[in-house]
Amino acid sequence: MNRRLLFFCTEDWFVCSHWLPQIAAAQRAGYEVHVATRVRGHGAMIEATGAKLVPLDLSRRGMNPLAEFKLLFGLVRLYRRLRPDLAHHVAMKPMVYGTLAARIANTPAIVNYMAGLGWLFTADSAQARLLRPGVRWTLGRLLAAGRVIVENPDDAAQVLALGVESGRLHRIRGAGVDLAVFSPRPEAEGVPLVVLPARMLWTKGVGEFVAAARQLKAAGVAARFALVGDPDPENPASVPQEQLEAWAEEGAVECWGRRGDMPEVLAEAHIVCLPSYREGLPKALIEAAAAGRAIVTTDTPGCREVVAAGDNGLLVPARDGAALAEALRALIADPGSRRRMGRRGREIAEAEFAVERIVAETLAVYRAFSA
Repeated sequence: MNRRLLFFCTEDWFVCSHWLPQIAAAQRAGYEVHVATRVRGHGAMIEATGAKLVPLDLSRRGMNPLAEFKLLFGLVRLYRRLRPDLAHHVAMKPMVYGTLAARIANTPAIVNYMAGLGWLFTADSAQARLLRPGVRWTLGRLLAAGRVIVENPDDAAQVLALGVESGRLHRIRGAGVDLAVFSPRPEAEGVPLVVLPARMLWTKGVGEFVAAARQLKAAGVAARFALVGDPDPENPASVPQEQLEAWAEEGAVECWGRRGDMPEVLAEAHIVCLPSYREGLPKALIEAAAAGRAIVTTDTPGCREVVAAGDNGLLVPARDGAALAEALRALIADPGSRRRMGRRGREIAEAEFAVERIVAETLAVYRAFSA
């Protein structure tokens, strides 16, 4: 019989945007794959890979003790029923609840994938500060079981500080990119277009992007600025839909919403901008590099793993709308630099971020349990 892999991720859309190649590769490697996630419109896409879908009733922001205990109890029953040979958990709640369930159910192999530290570790709110120490304490004990994958050196240092042994820690640089789907195209004619492709979260630097757009438009810079993504109401840092509509009505930025045709979006764009406060390793920037687009992002964990300052883009301090505006102004005015940086970005994507390489590294972590 095939070995059984239980892949636990909070949202079906995130499974589809980042993990389908890994799921397909695991099946080719002999795993019977079960995907446990909240299903909100992408279940058929997951099942089309041949994986077995396990719908979950969960909330990433859930704080009701009874509901959370019910979820954990249901996960324990799921792990006991499926008896996976390996459980792969992605993001914070799956790492915590999934590891608890796996240990109770005596699952022999556990992989926890830390796709960035998330809102809890980037926000300055009172709620985040209150919860952070307890989550750190809990993570330190849970992650000691199995193996941990991180995406950048800063997160690796955080995990080691929690007490995880270095031999259990692996660094894989993001989810990878399909170099055939995201390929360079010539810049479109007309006014330069700057896009910010991300969930609409304040921690993605959306506010700073709008401030920079206002500043440049007030200075007479001819350019368009587009927010490409939807709010994420379950994230405390989500930008309200009403705010996006107000910005669009003001004319500072265009609000395109979530798009399923990102290669076409990047073909229209002249510059890709992600002024995030912290990332794991942002897929949006890897796709931008593969598509041959110059990038403006922040000198923060995750973002600086994709962009080398002056090479394939520009780096600015986080939370600094004025510095962001100046970097964008420089590239808007210099198509030669944009194209040079775009060519370098493609070279970097080919050398470091091809999805085939990322998939192979993930399967190597699976194999390490039988080594």
